Parts: sequence; structure tokens; C-alpha cells
Amino acid sequence: MKPRVLLNSIQLNLTLRRLCYQLIENHNNFENSIIMGIQPRGVMLSRRLVKILHEQYNIQDIQHGELDITFYRDDFRRRIEPLQVSKTKIDFLIENKNVILVDDVLYTGRTTRAALDSLLDYGRPTSVEFLVLIDRRFSRHLPIQADYVGKTVDSIESERVNVMWKESDKKDQVLLDVLRENDE
Repeated sequence: MKPRVLLNSIQLNLTLRRLCYQLIENHNNFENSIIMGIQPRGVMLSRRLVKILHEQYNIQDIQHGELDITFYRDDFRRRIEPLQVSKTKIDFLIENKNVILVDDVLYTGRTTRAALDSLLDYGRPTSVEFLVLIDRRFSRHLPIQADYVGKTVDSIESERVNVMWKESDKKDQVLLDVLRENDE
């Protein structure tokens, strides 16, 4: 079965700009806010958001971090192949800050739970919000929801959302594809 395009390049860029508008409405100049991308794919989204906020809305000095959750995952020891550890990059204090966690797809909520556990090792933020590009509703294992959503998709368990970025995948688009037996 051929993958279905959920967002093409133009739609993706419009969605990212809308998410930036929503962030500006709630965080103004980001003076007390931090954008924190969850490794690996949330980092790509968070970098893109920060770039748009800088270049198109002239918001400077946004604190941006990258959070690895590998050792906080509940399936850490259950995988056949070892997980790839990414780098955590937090060169500022999160204590008493408003943290915006960013990930590309919200599915079961387990990644978000791991990110919250990991984040608390770096301090106690005033608040934590969650931004996702794609929300696969009806798939939660945990009671987690996003504060900012690019697009909501109804999908079944045998489907996968694939977010592609031109920086790593040579094009911007979001696809809904059927999982094959070899896929995770």
C-alpha cells in the first residue's frame, strides 16, 4: 500500500508557522521559557521552530535544549537491538523556567513520560508544556496530551507516521505508512 501524505512541504511550513504563533501568544518574548527537543526527531522539530522564531518573528535569545531519554524508556532492556544513545545538550538552568517539550509524534505517551522523568533530573521547572507536530489520538497507553498540536491523525496500530525533514531526509513531508513485519 502506498504511503498517504499527511502534510506536504507547504502544509508543513504553514503548520510550523501556526505553532510558532501559538508559542508567541503564550510565551511572548520567551524571556522565561525554554524550548526542549526530545532526541532524536523532536530535536529536528525544535530546531526548526527556533529558526522560524528567530528569522521570521525576530525573537532572539531563545534558550533551546536537546534531551536524550534513552535510559528513561520503559522498554530500555526489552529491545533486541541496543538503543542508540543521543546527546543531551542543556547549557542553562531549567529551575523556575517554563519548559516547552517538543516531539514530532505523540503516539502512546511513553516517550513523553520518559522525557518528563529525564527533565526532572535537571531541575524543577515552573511549568512544562508539550508540543507535537502529529498527534495520533486513540493510541495512548498513558494519560498524556499535547498543549500544542500541528495535526491530529486517526490511525490504526499497523500504521506508522513518518516525519521527514529536508535537513536529514532531503525533503519536508509527513507520511502515513503501513508497518511491515520488519518495522518497529
